Amino acid sequence: MPTTRKLNTLAMSLLLLALFLASWQWGPSILGIPEFVLPKLSATWNEMIRMLHSENLLMHAGVTASEVVAGFLIGSALGVTIGVALGLSPRAETVLSPYILALQIAPKVAFAPLFVMWMGYTVYPKIVVAILIVFFPVMINVLGAVRRVDPDMVNLVRAMCGSRWQIFRLVEFPSAMQALFAGLRIASTLAIIGVTVGELVGGDKGLGYLLVYGEGQGNTAMVFVAIVALTIIGILAYTAVVRLEKRALHYLPEAAVHTI
Repeated sequence: MPTTRKLNTLAMSLLLLALFLASWQWGPSILGIPEFVLPKLSATWNEMIRMLHSENLLMHAGVTASEVVAGFLIGSALGVTIGVALGLSPRAETVLSPYILALQIAPKVAFAPLFVMWMGYTVYPKIVVAILIVFFPVMINVLGAVRRVDPDMVNLVRAMCGSRWQIFRLVEFPSAMQALFAGLRIASTLAIIGVTVGELVGGDKGLGYLLVYGEGQGNTAMVFVAIVALTIIGILAYTAVVRLEKRALHYLPEAAVHTI
């Protein structure tokens, strides 16, 4: 029964994909939309083939993917570390939370040109923007989870003469794992946004650069190719987090693991 349900779900998903691709191919002609506004699927495909040979599309995609991975990993690590620290120390949260909130409220797009001025047209401004965007959702999820730890479990470990490290390792961190992965799911998609913003503002490599280049050339198909490539990278990043979550939280019911 579960296998049949999965097959039906897969079939529905593939059907929706086929309808979307068919609409993309024939919809513009039926609706009379000019090619420069919305290129057909076939035109976008042909442009992708051309970009693979003439524009180093794979190289640009690789640069963007590496920046996404770096920003995601560093931002997530900082989010976990600071989230745990603030969760275990209410006083530290009281002191630091206004500054962390101010950093989150400040528009990241406004920081991107500043980082380019400081670090030049390198990969570092893009990674830093991604770190800033990834950090907050991971930190908030971990902070909240650490604060919601069952005090009876903590007292039980203490009654067994457990150390502070043992309380964290056996009770607090495992209790925060589900919330952590919920934050990582969000962060995996936000990392794409952060890197793209950095590349749009100041970059000579990456898919964001191709977006700007295509716009400057009036090549709508190139812009669509870059958007599709960014979407694929985002899907792969999200899927990797989901697979890691299933491995790490294998002891939970499947419905609980897949809840967003």
